[in-house]
Amino acid sequence: MKIDNSPPRGTRDLLPDTVAMRDHMLVTISEIYHQFGYQRIETPALEDLRRLTDGQGGENEKLIFQVLRRGLPARIEADTEVRELADLGLRFDLTVPLTRFYGNNHSQLPHPFRSFQFGPVWRAERPQKGRYRQFYHCDIDIIGEASVLAEVELIEATTAALAAVGLAGTTVRLSDRRYLSALAESVGLPEENWQAFFIGLDKLDKIGWEGVRRELADYRSLQPSAIDKALTRVRDLAELAPSKVIDGVADAVPALAEQVLADLATTTRALTDIAATTDLTWEFDPTLVRGMGYYTGQIFEIAHPDFPSSLAGGGRYDKLIGRSLGKDVPACGFSIGFERIVDLLDRTLRPDAVAVLYNSDVPLTRVLATARGLRSDGQKVAIIGRSGKFGAQLARLESWGFTAVVHLRADNDSEVLPPVRPLGGPSPNPG
Repeated sequence: MKIDNSPPRGTRDLLPDTVAMRDHMLVTISEIYHQFGYQRIETPALEDLRRLTDGQGGENEKLIFQVLRRGLPARIEADTEVRELADLGLRFDLTVPLTRFYGNNHSQLPHPFRSFQFGPVWRAERPQKGRYRQFYHCDIDIIGEASVLAEVELIEATTAALAAVGLAGTTVRLSDRRYLSALAESVGLPEENWQAFFIGLDKLDKIGWEGVRRELADYRSLQPSAIDKALTRVRDLAELAPSKVIDGVADAVPALAEQVLADLATTTRALTDIAATTDLTWEFDPTLVRGMGYYTGQIFEIAHPDFPSSLAGGGRYDKLIGRSLGKDVPACGFSIGFERIVDLLDRTLRPDAVAVLYNSDVPLTRVLATARGLRSDGQKVAIIGRSGKFGAQLARLESWGFTAVVHLRADNDSEVLPPVRPLGGPSPNPG
């Protein structure tokens, strides 16, 4: 039987020029994060299935790729439950593995700990344009910092990283899970219904206000009067100018704790300062929810006018590490949607690469010496033999990602290092 050479559905192969651009982006982002003191760590792709399905992953828990236990027989009884067959799963994000990592290694880590992760995650998504079953996350987290210094620093570092790779003009959207909980309580929604309210509100950008109202009405336990009150208050807050946010939130939710308002005030002042010197804006978004169930405080996303979804998102999750460590530790994180910024950026971001093109009558010792000299100057160099029509070969080199060429011929053997000629301009004489 012939095996299909296509990658598995919902995944893809990446060609060299694409990988080169991705590598360039990762190096640029890494440099910014290192400037802010974040240290790179790595965690396994596989995690204990019980950890991945503990109720904190939101809708992503329905999208886990489960891994069969070792040593299963070739045939399984028809009524065997899935939990008896699988004990591991592929991670759906990098936050859950980080909490296990910290619980296991905290005694060897600085306090607070600034973590930087980059790696693949997997979700059993329905394949469609821009959504893959395997994709990459790029995360920074601060563990052990209780103040909103963590939130502000994460936002500043991430917006700086996006600007460094060429994504200026971003908008930071800010909200707080504590405000959302207080709002739900103030309009008479029982606590057991809060999550349903949050999930419905989170779909506003996809289905609009009336769509959210209809979706919430499907929950029989949610009273129509409570839904109307909540949506009216949220809608009023969405129309506030940035300078009116704190007073508006205090008026909409009078029972909201003073600490929540003080934290919001600190973060919004800091965002205003950052926006004064960089190309970004910010807004308080009372409809922002974030899908994960583990958020406990401020939450945030970064949007760009050229992309319909957020480019990055995160928030505070002070209760999650306690599941691994046995005691709560303040924590806050931000994740860049790496695939999304790849789709947005121009492919010319790839680094320069030089092709040493040589005729068959040129001694290999000279070819190797030429390439060696270029590499000693920091150039990325590949050696390629001359073939076919010269202009056509130059076009192929350019399509393969080379930005310059050195052509070695026997009749210029007195020239130790011929000049590097940029591709895309006038073609050099083929000789």
